[in-house]
Formats: sequence, C-alpha cells, structure tokens
Amino acid sequence: MKDKEIPNDYGLPIWGGNNFVIERGKVCINSGAKPAILDIVNEIRTDGYRGPLLMRFPHLVQKQIEKLYGAFNKARKEYKYSGRFRAVFPLKVNQFPSFIEILIDKGAAFGYGLEAGSKAELIIAMAYNQEGAPITVNGFKDEEMISLGFIAKEMGHDITLTIEGLGELETILEMQKKTGDPMPNIGIRIRLHTAGIGIWGKSGGINAKFGLTSTELMRAVVLLKESKQLNKLTMIHFHIGSQMEDIAPLKRALREAGNIYAELRKMGAEHLASINLGGGLAVEYSQDAQSKSASYSLQEVANDVVYLLKTICENKGVKEPDIFTESGRYIAASHAVLIAPVLELFSQEYQEKALNLKPEGNPPLVSELYDLYTTINEKNAAEYLHDSMDHMESLLTLFDLGYIDLQDRSNTEVLVHLIIRKALDTAAHLSERDRLQQRIQEKYLVNFSLFQSLPDYWGLGQEFPVMPLDRLDAKPTRSASLWDITCDSDGEITFKTKRPLFLHDVDLSEKNYFLAFFMVGAYQEVLGMRHNLFSHPTEAVITISDEGYQIQELKPSASLLDILDDIDFDITDVQKQLKKRIERSELIPEEKRQDVLAELYLYLSENGYLKTTRLV
Repeated sequence: MKDKEIPNDYGLPIWGGNNFVIERGKVCINSGAKPAILDIVNEIRTDGYRGPLLMRFPHLVQKQIEKLYGAFNKARKEYKYSGRFRAVFPLKVNQFPSFIEILIDKGAAFGYGLEAGSKAELIIAMAYNQEGAPITVNGFKDEEMISLGFIAKEMGHDITLTIEGLGELETILEMQKKTGDPMPNIGIRIRLHTAGIGIWGKSGGINAKFGLTSTELMRAVVLLKESKQLNKLTMIHFHIGSQMEDIAPLKRALREAGNIYAELRKMGAEHLASINLGGGLAVEYSQDAQSKSASYSLQEVANDVVYLLKTICENKGVKEPDIFTESGRYIAASHAVLIAPVLELFSQEYQEKALNLKPEGNPPLVSELYDLYTTINEKNAAEYLHDSMDHMESLLTLFDLGYIDLQDRSNTEVLVHLIIRKALDTAAHLSERDRLQQRIQEKYLVNFSLFQSLPDYWGLGQEFPVMPLDRLDAKPTRSASLWDITCDSDGEITFKTKRPLFLHDVDLSEKNYFLAFFMVGAYQEVLGMRHNLFSHPTEAVITISDEGYQIQELKPSASLLDILDDIDFDITDVQKQLKKRIERSELIPEEKRQDVLAELYLYLSENGYLKTTRLV
C-alpha cells in the first residue's frame, strides 16, 4: 500500500522526523533494511520478556547530533563567523547508562560534551566525558561540588563552573588560594530581562530562579580582578526555557546577552570567549498539524544566532564568541520508543452478541430500539439517533421505578451503543459526531505505568505521539482512551475530540495488539515514578544495518525483590517472613509448603508488570 492510501498515519509526517515509515501495514524504522518494530518486539518476546519494552535506537542519537552541529556550522560558514560552535548534553535529561554510552560514542567525533547540575551528574561527566570535550557545571553548588570541579580540572577536563550567585564565586576564589592551579574556568549565569514563553517560560526573565543581575555581574568582575583571576572568566550563560514554541524570545535574549558579552570584554575580560545559550530547542510531539510544538526550524535558529552575534560584535568591535548550546531534549527525545501490549478492551460487551432479547417479549421501548438499530441508514441516522437517546432516558427511568429488570437495562445500553456506532459509520456529516465519539469511546487497558514511563503527561499534560505497530493498512474505527495498569484514576490518556486517537477493534484472543509511544527519550525515564512499585521497563538497544537489525543490549525490568531492595526493604527479611507465614499456615498442607514457597520465590524473581494467558 502506498503512503497516500494509508487510512491513518497518526501524524507520522508531522512528528516523525523521517525516522519511521509505514510499510506493509507496519511501523518500520526508516534506516538500513527498514525492519518493522513489531518484528523486533516479537523476537524479544520469544525469549520470555513480557510487559512494556523501551527500545533505544543509537542511529537516531547520531542523527540529531549531526543535525545540530551541521546547522550551526552551515550558518557559521554562510556568515563567515570566526567563533566555534560547541555543545554539551545536560545530563538531567537522561542519565541512564544505556543512553549515556550511546551519547558518548556518537558525539565523540564532534567533541560533544556534558553538562552537570549535581554532584552525582558531575561524577558521571568526570568518568565518561570524552577527552577534550567540554564539561559545564550549572545549578547551585557547595564547597564539595566546587572541589569536584577542581579535581576534574586536575584530571585534564575542559571544565567550566557556571556561578549562580556571588557566594559561589567567593568559594571558588578561596579554594584557588588554598589549592593553587589548575583552576576550572568560570562561567557566569546572567539574569536577563527577556522572559521565555510556554510551560517553562519562567526559566528566563528578571524573576528567574538563576542568574546574576547587572549589579552582581559588575561586582563579580571586580572580585575576579582583585583576585587576579579575571582570565578565568571564559563564558556567560543564559537560559529562557525548555521547549521554546517561538524563536522571538531567543532573539531578544541574544541581543541582550550579546551586548553584555561585549561590555564585559571592554571591561577587561579578554579571555571571555563563549556565550552559552542554554537549551530550549523544541521537538515535535504533536500528531495534529494545527497544534504543532514549534514555529521555526533548527536552521532558522542557527542562522539567527550566528547573524545576531556577528552583528553585535562587529558594531562593538569585539571578538566573535564561541557559541555553546545545551539542547538535551532535541538530542534525546526521538531515540527511545516505548512499546506496550493491550491487555483488554473494556467495551466489547456492547456488541450484538451481548444482546439477550427475551423470546416471550420485551418492553415496547426496547423493541423499538431494536427496530431503530436494524433499520437505521444514512438518511435517517440523525433522527433515529435522537429517538434512541430519548428511549434510553425513558427506559432508565423505568428501571429506577422498578418496571423493567436488569436484562432489559442491559439490552438498552447495548442497543443504544450499537445505534451510535452504526450512525457514525453510515452518516459522515453528523453534527454531534465528536460528542458521540466521546460517548462510545473504547477503553484500552495497556500493560504499562503512565507514572513510570510518561510522567510528563500526568504532571504537565505533555502529549506524546502514540500509534499501533501494525494493522495500519486497515482503518481504525474505535475512539480510544488508554488505561494503564496502576490503581490510580489519573493513569489514563483520555479521548480528546480536538486531538482524537482512533484504534482498531481487535480480538485479543486471536492476536496481540501493541501500542508505541514515541519521543519518550527525554526526561521521562529519569522522572519516572515508582507508583504502585512498577519499575523501569525492560530496555533494548537496537542497531540497524542494511542487512537488518541487531539487539545489542537487553536489560530486563527489575524483579520484585530488586524493587523492594531499592526502596530499602531488607529482602532477606522479606523472604524469611514469607517463609515463616507459609510454614505456620493451617490452610497449606505440610507436604505442599515447599511447592508454594518455590512458586512464591519464582514470582519474586520476575517483574511486576502483568501477564495473561496470551503471554502479553
């Protein structure tokens, strides 16, 4: 089937970045041999892995790094810009080892570095950053964290400590007096008047959490001069928010920061050579062209940044600075895909086979509902639909008054549901189509935890692209809401009439049905919660070649014992207590106690996600 004939592409051309394609009714990776994701899932499952699966694709990390460096270097060449382009990845976006190993490997050729915002993240950077690649350290710092920065410098790292307040600078200068050289480079986060926009807009502006005011900035220069360390001031830094929807605030911030850079150079900061733009590049999550996440391209950003800084420096007569970025979401989001099997469809009881009309006769209104169902067509759809709604209200009132029984009520609910579906299928221009889709939405129970794997949906309302892995050559007909397996009512992705999700009407007794959640590689893993003690999914690293694919790494989801141990239960004591209770149970025959204990220990060694007879 050709792409233009696909019944529903789930907005893939909008958010997919040409990373995935639909072929033979399946989602395929648009690289090398173009394997179907479903084929990889099925291979992994043959080894006994069940529940949700997080797939990582290293080639997508490499693609994003190449695009980032390529866009800025193209702009530098076009505008004859003398400063370098450099970048660091903010570890807060994804610190998982499987991802960091990929990042370090794919970024090596570009000198791609790391940004740390805590002591633990700084240790990761010190241990794994490529030689010669930069390290920047942001966030509030105590003496111990600053000392780590000095050690990193002694290890040979190109490290810059970005100060967030004058107290940090004073601590750095005091430590330098005690320890002497080598001393890390110093960056200063500047507090701009330019504010950001969107959910994270408060990252910028005069009331932002981080940064020095103009007065504090001038005081910092004085402190550095007095300590004869002004040559260590090499970078200024600003950040106006993540997932920038519009480029205009960035351009305003650049004009402000560029002039601050030029003024500092004129004040004697001759070694100041870099402007760090922070992160903020938006990635596309939307499956709807009417609600896209960004109104600009990466090349537009690169061109504007380079042009604006060049213009300011030429006007001020100062050296053009190196340009740093920290756009982690842009690099990481697309590389990971969450795959989760559907366990159950909750509205399948509203099928014709669920009708149980009474041979001896039914209430007149029920009989009329059945006639409406069997005779509805395109011309009378609206009229019959409204009649069925009126009949339902009357029948529910009769049930409340005791005039009809539970079977009559059940038949009423099934018939009205069937009439709505038939009306939607036969009449394309029903005025209340959106409301009706909302009413008869199917609830798909999906074997994952929204809180663990998509926490930004729960916390921020962040949408993620979702689509089935196969059946894409068949039209999806069911308006869908997705339920996770936690016991929390917030664990639901609801059906939205403005951004509707339609899925297939499937018989799960015959074949599995997998949903894929895309763009989950940024923040979701590190923010994932242990709600109900569900753990990180099983993860796999998949490399693609012209011959096919290779499953390079496979890390099973944590076992129940591992989860309990992780929250500080004494797992030896847990097992001992379980054994004691089994041994003293009067309901378990003595000869069966060892078997029961062995079965219990088997469950403790497996993960907490659900299993069914269909082995989903």
